[in-house]
Amino acid sequence: MPLDLSVWIVAISLLAVGLIAGFFMHRSDFCFVGAFRDLLLFRSFHRFGSLILAITVAATLIEMARLLGWLQPYPFSWYGTPSMVNVFGGFLFGIGMVFAGGCVVGVLYKFGGGSVLAGAAIVGLLVGSGIYAEFHPAWIQVAKALRLHDHATTLPQLIDIGPFWPIILFIGLGGYVSLYLRRQGKQELMGQPDGYIPLWISAVVLAFLGLATIMITGLPMGVTTTYAKTAAWIETLAFPEHVAGLTFFNAKAVSLSLPTLTREMSGNAGAQWDVVALLQAPLIVGIVGGAMLSAALLGELKFFWKLPLRQVVMVFCGGVIMALGSRMTPGCNLWHLLGGVPILAAQSLLFVLGLFPGTWLGGIMLKRILI
Repeated sequence: MPLDLSVWIVAISLLAVGLIAGFFMHRSDFCFVGAFRDLLLFRSFHRFGSLILAITVAATLIEMARLLGWLQPYPFSWYGTPSMVNVFGGFLFGIGMVFAGGCVVGVLYKFGGGSVLAGAAIVGLLVGSGIYAEFHPAWIQVAKALRLHDHATTLPQLIDIGPFWPIILFIGLGGYVSLYLRRQGKQELMGQPDGYIPLWISAVVLAFLGLATIMITGLPMGVTTTYAKTAAWIETLAFPEHVAGLTFFNAKAVSLSLPTLTREMSGNAGAQWDVVALLQAPLIVGIVGGAMLSAALLGELKFFWKLPLRQVVMVFCGGVIMALGSRMTPGCNLWHLLGGVPILAAQSLLFVLGLFPGTWLGGIMLKRILI
């Protein structure tokens, strides 16, 4: 893919989005896994309330953009028709992110902040992505067999009505819950350290960054396919013939027209620079870099290598499980929670349905392992 000026502009813009996201997530410790884990295991709404706020603001911004005619196409490309595998993928993802101590984005900002354990989770994500490639064709057949609809991708389409009123109702419900939790004082903890940014501020910033990403690329933020692309590249170094025979890494490229580019581009999960890498790699680099900058400014950028092997193995396994869940869904929590749920994408709603019991079970399993 030629790196013309417009491509560089997109890459630099997404890098900036990632830098801001990584900085704010590190300063507030905006953790998706913490939101679900704390709610289900400790009945704490501290993080979950801020996640609800982020989703609500994202839904408001995206619907406003749709009404202004800024979103083409709508619903977003790359959200497929619903299948029960979306629930199973979310379930696995929930278990994996609890074991890993962070989601696919959380481990990035934690690694940038100096967490070696987060690095172990990232290695697990690469390994899990490679494992999924081995049974991808069979899983696609399962997904087709369990498909719930042939054409509709959002809840409004499933019930055959326009998106406005269902999304307005969703925004109203999310706004009520966020306001209620804030009035009850359940969104913030007292006695935060110097440099801390309140979670609600990071929630709003992430929602606006999500809209910025959509305006630049036509798609919400997502990073998981780049883990698969990296796994394909590493595996190619040792087993090029085997990788060449894997359908997942050599599937027909998917085309995409970016609002900020004048030509259509395509890409897949293979080990090459394409539109997928353009959309995701700058975000990944930016999130790590933004967290690193935040930690350095606070004087906290230190890497501690002496860690219990048992803990490293557990986090690594969490990364593997999380990668499997994200590929089997497909998509990660960032893609679904701040992109799909705000437009009531059926895949995303089913993903969240599986995420709750997966996170709960992961927490119970983690307790038994650590005790």
